[in-house]
Parts: sequence; C-alpha cells; structure tokens
Amino acid sequence: MGIDITRAVKYFLLTDFLKGFALGMRYFVAPKPTLNYPHEKGALSPRFRGEHVLRRYPNGEERCIACKLCEAICPAQAITIEAEPREDGSRRTTRYDIDMTKCIYCGFCQEACPVDAIVEGPNFEFSTETREELFYDKARLLENGERWEARISRNIELDAPYR
Repeated sequence: MGIDITRAVKYFLLTDFLKGFALGMRYFVAPKPTLNYPHEKGALSPRFRGEHVLRRYPNGEERCIACKLCEAICPAQAITIEAEPREDGSRRTTRYDIDMTKCIYCGFCQEACPVDAIVEGPNFEFSTETREELFYDKARLLENGERWEARISRNIELDAPYR
C-alpha cells in the first residue's frame, strides 16, 4: 500500500516531467556545439567522397589510360569513356563524361582505377542552378584535378596504409 501512495504522489506532482524539463532547460542555455558553417568548417576524413576529379602526372600528362574499368564497375552507369590510340601507340581518352545526377558516390571508380586517374575529391560544396551543370566533361574534371591536386595527393598518402 505504501508503494502505491508514493507512486501516486510522483504522478500527481509530475516529477518525471519536471526532471525532463530541467534537463531540456540545461541544454537550452548551454553554449551550442554547432559550427558557424560558412566561416567555420569541420574536419573531413581523407576517405571523404566528394566531387569527381581527373588527375595528371607531375609532368602534366593526364593519368587516364582509357582502360575503362571505372566505366565498367560503375553501378549507376554514370561514366562514359571514348578513347583513340595516339601516334606513340598509347591510349588516352578523347571523351570522359560523368553524369553527376546518376552518381551515387560509391567510390568504385576510384578503387578500380589502376593509375589513380579518377578520384573523388574533398570538395562537397558544389551546387548548381541547372541540371546541365551536373554533367561533367573531361575538361571540367581535369580542371577540378588542377584545383584540388595538393589535397588529393595528401589524402591518398594518408589512406595508403589502409589499402
């Protein structure tokens, strides 16, 4: 009988509600842990998969050897490659397109590439106003590579022990 009276008093005085309300008020007045986004940005993992990039060798020659492994492994079929042989007998791409509206950022293209030509870079802030801007051609991918090469090289170096 004594337990039922204690329980009834707790229900009547709303002690559980008051404890929850006190906890909520403590977090309400505490300093916020969120970032001031455009001015402060959180750290990104070296394995982060953002905007696609085509890389070049240090001598300026493009890395892609047109093996088409990335095109074959892409589950979303977002990559289109066309290639022709050059005068020296090597292959290079004449067309390398990625449809970013189809891409699911799985990273399979990056893993399949034997020469680290296609990489998903550290850029996550690429918004567009039209759908057509999300169709990346070879020129745009190479331009991304030039812009992000230092960070990409560093990320690949940091990720090397885990490959």
